[in-house]
Amino acid sequence: AGAALILAIAVPASASAPISVSPNSASPGSFTLLDLKVPNESATEVTTKVELSLPTDTPFTSVRYVPVAGWTTELVRETLPAPVKVGENTITEAVTSVTWTADPGFEMADGQLQVFPLSLGPVPDVGSIIFAADQTYSDGTVVSWAETGDDASHPAPVLYVNDAPPTGHHGDAEAEAESETEVASGADGIARGLGIGGLVVGAIGVAVAIT
Repeated sequence: AGAALILAIAVPASASAPISVSPNSASPGSFTLLDLKVPNESATEVTTKVELSLPTDTPFTSVRYVPVAGWTTELVRETLPAPVKVGENTITEAVTSVTWTADPGFEMADGQLQVFPLSLGPVPDVGSIIFAADQTYSDGTVVSWAETGDDASHPAPVLYVNDAPPTGHHGDAEAEAESETEVASGADGIARGLGIGGLVVGAIGVAVAIT
């Protein structure tokens, strides 16, 4: 009975999926089209807004978005803390953040993933660019994806320019699909192992009872 109860309540653990950009690397001076991938991490609330902060010390002079059905996009342009020279020009203002707000009925629910395409350029000649992102849920909760480091629980999306992406961070859809397949296979193996173990324990219990 104990083994049966354990098997009844045993469910595969779901890994937290962070906000990311794909591809996660670009060449200095290029114009890159990034996909900001945002998963919904709440089982009870829906995502209503996503805000992505852009760098102000190495700003992008060109920021364009691809319209996403059911979401309103706003480019926020502000005066920079200090003038920045980009190429032969000195700029004093730039787009410092992009906000996507869900229209009624288009909020992102549990188990869903939304992709927000964004064109940025020219890419500054730096090691990497960290994009802090805020994800707002329907209950007013705001989750900030702005941490850095290997042990970060809410890592910020990173675009690698001169720096090499960390091992295992491929940043492309094919690699992510392979990773998801490996996770699913591992979870299936655990479930099969638990099932076989439960059958063995049950058979032993029946044999003991008959004896």
